Amino acid sequence: MDIILDNDASYEQVVEALKRCGAEEAVCCRTEALFGLAKSALVREKIAGVTIQLLDADGYAIRQVTSRRRDENASQGDALNDRQVAVVKALEKVLAYCRKEGVQLVGYSDELVALPAHVKPEDIATASARDIDTRGVYRGAEALMFDPGSDLCKVLG
Repeated sequence: MDIILDNDASYEQVVEALKRCGAEEAVCCRTEALFGLAKSALVREKIAGVTIQLLDADGYAIRQVTSRRRDENASQGDALNDRQVAVVKALEKVLAYCRKEGVQLVGYSDELVALPAHVKPEDIATASARDIDTRGVYRGAEALMFDPGSDLCKVLG
């Protein structure tokens, strides 16, 4: 059964409700301010596995958050964890902006280079090319193939 908080609930009452909330239940709020208070209590008290809902006047959930523990070591072996997936999605958004603004990114040997989209492939060494500081995150395939310690080199080797 869901727990519906009074609009004037104190921080302590919110925390108590969060701690009582079962896995199939939710702590429900009717005001944006109380919803914000419940979210901050959830984080501050480090309570995992609890759902908080913001209800509209008719009792329908219009916003919802569910807390969970961050698993830095993905239990799925080599799969990306949730945080890493979020970072990749943010990168994809940046790449979409690059495309929208007419910027192409080209893997050039072991570097990543930005060029205006209208530059032809044969003009890749143009003065308008800008090296991207990838902070060591990007490595071209050539670097992997010639790095004796890389798994790719072991497979090809």
